[in-house]
Amino acid sequence: MLCPIMETAFTIQGRLLTADDLSVIRNIITNNPSWHRTRISQELCQRWQWVNDKGILKDIAARSMLRKLDSMGLIELPAPVRSANNKFRNQPVVLELPEQARSLLEGTLSDFQPIRTQRVNNSDDTRLFRGLLQQHHYLGYTGPVGENLQYLFYDRHDRLLACMLFGAAAWQVADRDRYINWDESTRKRNLSRIANNMRFLILPWVRIPHLASHLLAVTRHRLSRDWQEKYGHPILLVETFVEQNRFAGTCYKADNWQCVGKTRGRSRNHSNGDPMVPVKSVWLYPLCYRFRQKLTAQTEETD
Repeated sequence: MLCPIMETAFTIQGRLLTADDLSVIRNIITNNPSWHRTRISQELCQRWQWVNDKGILKDIAARSMLRKLDSMGLIELPAPVRSANNKFRNQPVVLELPEQARSLLEGTLSDFQPIRTQRVNNSDDTRLFRGLLQQHHYLGYTGPVGENLQYLFYDRHDRLLACMLFGAAAWQVADRDRYINWDESTRKRNLSRIANNMRFLILPWVRIPHLASHLLAVTRHRLSRDWQEKYGHPILLVETFVEQNRFAGTCYKADNWQCVGKTRGRSRNHSNGDPMVPVKSVWLYPLCYRFRQKLTAQTEETD
């Protein structure tokens, strides 16, 4: 049974929803009983003109919002349709790299330059990227959510060295938001202009001093341009979070990132009480001049 529509507006998935909005969603579902969830989210995006900077429907965000409304009992979605691809999407990737590809690589940085940066944009690279992080990164990897860019790095002899993932910024971080001078409404409006370095892996058989800071510098110089090309808007600031009980953030410090504070050790679902997740140091790097002015603008600015 559906819950009564609330008269007060509330925010889900960054959108302010009113009682009229909920009525629109319910009517779409009721009037189109054969539609699956993707079709419903696409229709909603078209009606609301919910698009990204390149004019592409934000149906993934809409689908997430619909699932949340469904879990709250405010709408009733049709059962999800599982395709053959979805069935295996989050299963582990078993990589069988040849012995030569896993041989020890050590020496000075100049011995391996020029280093080639490759964006992940095909199924083979995606499988390789996923498998590397699943097998060799301590956090593992299930797949990206939302806007993201993935990179692979090769040396002068085309030997694989590392991989790196940038994704959506953390929703709320007190020390970061204070550093930018954000209030809540401005943060919601401009959060998409920040990218989070979510994964960074130097392969365990690669022993090259200063490689990590070099790759950070190379990637941040192209990140905003690549993001603009893929999603239609630039990135003004990058962030990352380093577990304090594991790492010192040395490569970020060497690349002149600034440590602005630390997290409180609470996840989005545990905002009060004792820390529930590891405390992390917060590192930031501006990608343009006047980044504070742009990130606190009343309307979204581009560089």
